[in-house]
Amino acid sequence: MKTTLEIPDSLLHELKAHAARKGQTVKRFFIDAVKEKLYSEADSNERQVGWRSVFGKAPANSVAEVQSVIDEEWIKIRNK
Repeated sequence: MKTTLEIPDSLLHELKAHAARKGQTVKRFFIDAVKEKLYSEADSNERQVGWRSVFGKAPANSVAEVQSVIDEEWIKIRNK
């Protein structure tokens, strides 16, 4: 499917340069970026629902701290 996006000129120039440095087309860059964004949000939502449903609600600042530790550990696991 084709679509049209309006992107500020300065951002488009950066995008083209970045894609070229990586040896990608702009199309491939967009597809990869969208997939990464979608999957990272889905993973984050699943993790949040998982442990929060077990331990219940906590004050917002402690929730953020716990989530931060969990996110860091997931990054370590994925990079192994």
